[in-house]
Amino acid sequence: MGKGKAPKAPDPMQTALAQNKLNQSTAGLSQIMSMIDQVGPDGSQTYTQSGYRDYVDPFTGRTTKIPNYVQTTKLSDAQQLIKDRQDAGQANIAGLLERLSGQFNGTLDKPFSLDNKAVEDSIIDRYSSRMSDRFAREAASEKALRLARGIRDGSAADDRAVQNQYQKENDAWNELFINARDQAVNEKLTERNQPLNEFASLLSGGQIDQPMFGSTPGANVANTDYAGLTQQNYQNELAAYQRKQDNFNNGLGALFGVGAKAIMYSDRRLKADVKKVGKTDDGQNIYSYRYRGGKRMHLGLMAQEVEKKHPDAVTKDSSGYRMVDYSIALHLGA
Repeated sequence: MGKGKAPKAPDPMQTALAQNKLNQSTAGLSQIMSMIDQVGPDGSQTYTQSGYRDYVDPFTGRTTKIPNYVQTTKLSDAQQLIKDRQDAGQANIAGLLERLSGQFNGTLDKPFSLDNKAVEDSIIDRYSSRMSDRFAREAASEKALRLARGIRDGSAADDRAVQNQYQKENDAWNELFINARDQAVNEKLTERNQPLNEFASLLSGGQIDQPMFGSTPGANVANTDYAGLTQQNYQNELAAYQRKQDNFNNGLGALFGVGAKAIMYSDRRLKADVKKVGKTDDGQNIYSYRYRGGKRMHLGLMAQEVEKKHPDAVTKDSSGYRMVDYSIALHLGA
């Protein structure tokens, strides 16, 4: 019951399409505002439009033309001269690298021996005499200490001490041989890798330095939340409609509440500003009206109409004006 219809909910597809177009417009405006031409002592940086390209939306299949822009950098005469010379130097380095790389052909895939006997022997010879002298001194010192402690030559304690001394010397000699071997191998690897290191150094060098322009400031244009505004407007309209319905239903509640115990004047001739606002469950029209000479609005039935459907619910006073027994007309007593 009630007059009027609920607001129609916004179409999600149409809302999304409208929001998408608004987003595209905002993005395009932000891009154009951000593309600021720059001119400085080292040259200039400018933007020009160079036509459009098509973008097909995979969701809708619609084609949108997106503008293309070209960023152009032009160096000053001095910077251009520097760049030309750097380009020439880079070309020379490239030629040198080509020649060096040719020298490695067939080299890296050949077996490579890490044997470096001469260097290994030289390292051992360098340290062996000093180690021998040190061990001799340590052996004599240890023997004197044993004798001072009363340990005789050839005794079990003496044999253990001598054995420990031999083990200590053996470990030291093994460490010398291992270190000599590692150092000799490292020298051999360094010798082999030297040309490769020079090649890598040339390969990473000679980078061209370009003049730096000031960063282009970004212009952010706030995007309008069209979808949110549309949804909010719908919610506002729906809330207003629901308030109106609540007011109407409250009025009907009051009408039905008194109907069970009241016989009211409902003659059309006694009413003014009559408007149909709904129907009862059994199809009777409900009107808003005020009594002639009164100001307050009421909700109720029209006696002339009730008389046709429920004649037993209508009576007349001595002046012939019709009254409605709402308990009969609305079946409230059933």
